[in-house]
Amino acid sequence: MKMLINHGFTPIIHGSVARGDVAENSDVDVVILDVVPSYKVEIALENSGFKIFDKIMVQASPRHTVKAHIYLDELTTITFPLVKLTKIEREFYRFGGELDVEGLENNVRVVGVDKRLMLIEPTLKGHVESSILGREVEVASRLGVSVDIVNERIRVLMRRDDVGRTGVFLKVRLGENDVFEDVLRKIVSKNPAIRRMMIQRGLL
Repeated sequence: MKMLINHGFTPIIHGSVARGDVAENSDVDVVILDVVPSYKVEIALENSGFKIFDKIMVQASPRHTVKAHIYLDELTTITFPLVKLTKIEREFYRFGGELDVEGLENNVRVVGVDKRLMLIEPTLKGHVESSILGREVEVASRLGVSVDIVNERIRVLMRRDDVGRTGVFLKVRLGENDVFEDVLRKIVSKNPAIRRMMIQRGLL
């Protein structure tokens, strides 16, 4: 994260690392919340000695923001939006728990909700887990987010439990020399659903 800061970015760490409920196979999700030129992120990584393992463009559904994922290994990902996040998309990261580099260096842990819909509350000796179901308003207040994002995550994650992992609307693996923005422009020209999202966001 410091490497990204040194190159002018403002990253956060999201998920279990921020909450402190880390397992051996936990993902390390570093997120840049602003729209930034992808080539600058790649240059920052390469200049800092990191080798890019994979590059994938993802859109969860036709109404969601398209995101870039740069994998440094199978568990470590740098994520950033290719289209500005909506308010509820921004709240997604607070919902799951987010931490800046200062908090990370000071061993701070934050409250957040995991994929089991369990509220993870750090304690001096570990953490306490409790279900968020039936406590949507309380949990939203505790996390500083809207009830809308709490209800959305409950709906999405409970549906996944019922029908299994449903995948995403768009998932494109990029070649080593492909540029995220160029690939997105080509997709927008051919995909009416993504073009509609861009128009609704005032980008076309």
